[in-house]
Amino acid sequence: MGRDAQATRDRLIMAARKAFSARGFERTTVREIASDAGVSPALINRYFGGKEQLFAEAASIDLGFPDLTQVARDQLGVTLVAHFFHRWEGRQHDDLLRVLIRTAATNQEAAARIQNILAGQVGAMVERVAGPARARERACLIATQILGLAYARYVLGISDEDVPQRTVLAMVGGTIQRYLIDELP
Repeated sequence: MGRDAQATRDRLIMAARKAFSARGFERTTVREIASDAGVSPALINRYFGGKEQLFAEAASIDLGFPDLTQVARDQLGVTLVAHFFHRWEGRQHDDLLRVLIRTAATNQEAAARIQNILAGQVGAMVERVAGPARARERACLIATQILGLAYARYVLGISDEDVPQRTVLAMVGGTIQRYLIDELP
């Protein structure tokens, strides 16, 4: 792929990220993305094969886990929950992760993207912390907590007024801690 083609592809991905974050998958149109990128809508099909594949490419997220080797073993769960709060509510909001969570209930592409992120990134993090034995199972258990927390906060609107963040950190962090280091039945 030439430099101009790559630049166009990159502009489309950036425009798609912005559009999907602002309007979600269903309400975002190919024409809007193309217009924001300053290109013809036909280029979305040419470079990505359609809106679903562009969404998959645009929603490639690096969870950017902290180096947990420097964290006290009894603080792993709290550290992971704090990491996600920082991603969701820090200086650079992770709107794409929120969009994926909102969209996954009704869109197979979004659900598949979340599954890939969990299998690849959460699974690898679990292996580094807890070893390979039952790492996928542990990662899926962790996902139930993180995705449930994200859904409750950013889709249902449960706020710090309902449950203070310090309480969420302690309680959800404790559950994730158990999933990471306790013996599984």
